Amino acid sequence: MKPEMLISVSATVIALASLWVSFTESRSIRSHNRQSVRPLLQIRRVLNFEGTRTGIQLVNAGLGPAIVTTSVVRVDGEVVGGWDLQTYRQLTRGHSVSPKVSTLQPGVPVLTGQVVYLLFLDDFDGDEHAWFWRLVSERLMVEIFYESLYGGENFRAVLVPPWEPPA
Repeated sequence: MKPEMLISVSATVIALASLWVSFTESRSIRSHNRQSVRPLLQIRRVLNFEGTRTGIQLVNAGLGPAIVTTSVVRVDGEVVGGWDLQTYRQLTRGHSVSPKVSTLQPGVPVLTGQVVYLLFLDDFDGDEHAWFWRLVSERLMVEIFYESLYGGENFRAVLVPPWEPPA
């Protein structure tokens, strides 16, 4: 084999190897950038007997904002709607004390570290508000679908009744 041919084959192999390394590193950097702004929504039940805020809390414990895409609310296993005012009115109809609410509309961001009370009472009384705690702790299931700033991930946060395993 002539030296010129060996040099040109070697140069081609080195160029292809460099291209592969560059492509792999680029993919790795993109993946890292996505993970560095990944949101992580958690839904919690909060019960405070000292007369402080009690209800359902949404927390973004991730590294980036969560963009809400949709939400689904179920009561006793039946879908009643999304987390909006119409669903809130259905949940609280017929009760003398109305809890406070924060709705979630598609496209709304939940910022990093932000804590939002979705449904709550400020001065919780165990006897007077037993219906509320039963609703929040036993009957209500909330699913929130969200994405990062990159979009397309379809992340999901779920609050399930204690008797129902998460899907």
